[in-house]
Amino acid sequence: MDASAAVALLMSPQGRIDPYPTYERLRAHGPVVEAAPAFFVVTGYAEADAILRDPRFGVLDDDLRDNLWPGWRESLAVASISRSMLRTNPPDHTRMRRLAAGAFTPRRIAALGEVVTAQADELVDGMLDRGRDGAPVDFMTDFAYPLPVGVICALLGVPAADRPLFRRWAADLTGILEPELTAADLAVADRGAGELRGYLTELVGARRRAPADDLTTALVQAHDADGDRLTGDELLANLMVLLVAGFETTTNLLGNGLVVLLGQPRAAAALRERPDLAPAYVTELLRYDSPVQLTTRLSSGPASCAGAHLPAGSWTLLLLGAANRDPRRFPQPDRFDPWRAQSHPLSFGAGPHYCLGAGLARLEAQVAFPRLLRRLPGLALAGTPRHRSRLTLRGYDALPVTVGPAAADRGTPAGTHPGTP
Repeated sequence: MDASAAVALLMSPQGRIDPYPTYERLRAHGPVVEAAPAFFVVTGYAEADAILRDPRFGVLDDDLRDNLWPGWRESLAVASISRSMLRTNPPDHTRMRRLAAGAFTPRRIAALGEVVTAQADELVDGMLDRGRDGAPVDFMTDFAYPLPVGVICALLGVPAADRPLFRRWAADLTGILEPELTAADLAVADRGAGELRGYLTELVGARRRAPADDLTTALVQAHDADGDRLTGDELLANLMVLLVAGFETTTNLLGNGLVVLLGQPRAAAALRERPDLAPAYVTELLRYDSPVQLTTRLSSGPASCAGAHLPAGSWTLLLLGAANRDPRRFPQPDRFDPWRAQSHPLSFGAGPHYCLGAGLARLEAQVAFPRLLRRLPGLALAGTPRHRSRLTLRGYDALPVTVGPAAADRGTPAGTHPGTP
């Protein structure tokens, strides 16, 4: 199969559900392959890492988007996200990221350990209640979504009663991150963007009237003190991205990771007995089945990579999920091995756009998996999990489980958590 046919297969429903065989078809052509004129696909770890760090490769910002998609401003979803740090290059990206970075320092994240542990225990209690007498529960709805959304909403100051709204808004809006976008997908994304933008506009107004100790207030005050530091559109766009990205990837990490662990009973048993192993387990889960499978970059100047010449204006499709299984970097890459040396997967990216909330996502998973396994020793799949038909953000729509009887104790002592990110 040639590279262009493999890319087409990857974008198909079959390819999106299980992209890993197609990654290997692409890898057979080399770590960097030209699948179409000035369109390169990267499956190699070293090559993807280098491009992500190379200042000649940037995201699709306004100037580039104007040339490729003149009508993009007609889409509320695209126009909104384009004002955020996710879709801007330095120096604008650097300026916006610096304003939000204070909420995600290692010290602040570590301080959230007790909060995450308490929320995880509350959600496990709910699963036990709903799953008594063997009734199946949906892990995605009952745990994987509410845990990270509760944490990021608390950081942003979103009232607890409003948090259920964000699951659909995020699902709608993140459709624009897919490599192939239909008119119907765009309409759904625009609907979600409109509703979320309206909600956040009201939240910003509320924080102006009554400031609070949260990230929304900090960003509002940065905007109001100096509009050159953060414009009104940038304020709303970055709140949208922080909220959606703050739980969407972690939700997928929790769902993907649980399926892996339930299929690896010996590994699960070791983590149940040794919660301190959680950081290594989470790193390997991120590598083995990444919640973010790809990203793209556009070159501003000519470059060479793995023997391939990339002229200025080249698109690169960086397949992070494939890079995380590059056998040159990871021996026996298709084997789940939490005892392998710390491997630094590219699941959160690299370089200037490295995920701002990576430490928070790791903390939540490091808390969640040991507590689930210890408090629910009989946790098991209750049917076939249903994957979302998406490639960029890989995860499950539904993950039915039975919880079994509760353990005699509540796991690790209250207020503790395994490791720090």
